[in-house]
Amino acid sequence: MSEAVLSARALRKSYRSGDGRLEVLRGVDLDIAAGESVSIRGQSGSGKSTLLNLLAGLDAPDSGSVTWSGSPDTGAGRRAAFLGMVFQSFYLVPELDALGNVLLARRILGGLDSGAKARARELLGKVGLSDRTRHLPNHLSGGERQRVAIARALMNSPKLILADEPTGNLDENSGNGVIELLLGLCASAGASLVLVTHNAAYAAMTRRSLTLTAGSLGGR
Repeated sequence: MSEAVLSARALRKSYRSGDGRLEVLRGVDLDIAAGESVSIRGQSGSGKSTLLNLLAGLDAPDSGSVTWSGSPDTGAGRRAAFLGMVFQSFYLVPELDALGNVLLARRILGGLDSGAKARARELLGKVGLSDRTRHLPNHLSGGERQRVAIARALMNSPKLILADEPTGNLDENSGNGVIELLLGLCASAGASLVLVTHNAAYAAMTRRSLTLTAGSLGGR
């Protein structure tokens, strides 16, 4: 296996529930190799999004560790350079056009120059939106909004893309197109992909398919 771009060890996470605590993750171990695609399935409430947030450094585990290319997360700057995220709800800024939303990823790192704008336009072309760069999100379809979100996630040439139910708000045809696009762009960029999905067909398209059950990961 190639060098791991992400390693999780013994991740545990619980939340207060009534008078006690609900243990969502119970010692999860996970390695993601460079350029690898991995899907994670599980029932609603099984902790898939919780796990993704821990892997992204957006939340802290009760215990255990996450390292990126052998080093722990060191803040928002490294996070923006190391990984991109695609969410079910798109999270586009309504006042910004498609180009502006893609450029947001670079603004976090600082230094918005002509090269960044050229890359953003290139990525919008790759997701099939060359003629929609100046459209606001409310003038785009759901599938087009998710394509903008994918372009934004790839803007900083990350080593890892984390996608949390990216087709959850899309119809079947749009969803199929988004998954094929996401897998293809990650492969061509050499980026690893972790895809959280409830769709068995989408999970089968990744190199490895895991299932989160009773707080633990299993699968091939």
